[in-house]
Amino acid sequence: MRLFVALFTALLVAGCAGSGSNVNGPETAGQVDLERYQGTWYEHARLPMFFQRNCVRSQANYQLQDDGSVAVTNRCETEDGEQQEATGEAVPQQKGETDKLWVRFDNWFSNLFPGLTKGHYWILYLADDYSVALVGSPDRDYLWLLSREKEIKEATRDRLLDEARKRGYDISALIWRGEAG
Repeated sequence: MRLFVALFTALLVAGCAGSGSNVNGPETAGQVDLERYQGTWYEHARLPMFFQRNCVRSQANYQLQDDGSVAVTNRCETEDGEQQEATGEAVPQQKGETDKLWVRFDNWFSNLFPGLTKGHYWILYLADDYSVALVGSPDRDYLWLLSREKEIKEATRDRLLDEARKRGYDISALIWRGEAG
């Protein structure tokens, strides 16, 4: 199980890895108050990713640390009811800019290759009350629709989809909560 979680996390980070800022990347939310952003977020939809291929329900918990980094705990429930967990850390890509983060997970691969194992975590859209968020990668290969609640209203879902479309994401391949893929 530990080997699977380590491999799962390594693939996540390797899949999200990039080589710096992308000037053609999508519009982001702007400055994010990481203290307000911390807490539990539920995934409602995502673009297909190898490391989440068996996940039907996922959630992330973020905890702001004294040094300004964010402790990350991702949890996934598989179709078989198995629980998987990966922990890591997020830091701003540029000092003082909190909408574009690097995420690195704690595993043997990250310890061996720390420069190769950081993934983009761009906060693309964030509701004023910090209740829903749209997160993705600047190459538009990865996207997550998140909320503080396990269920969202259709109007909220439609707003997130519209924000994703405006930023150039292909939403036709989204996998919704409860589906594996």
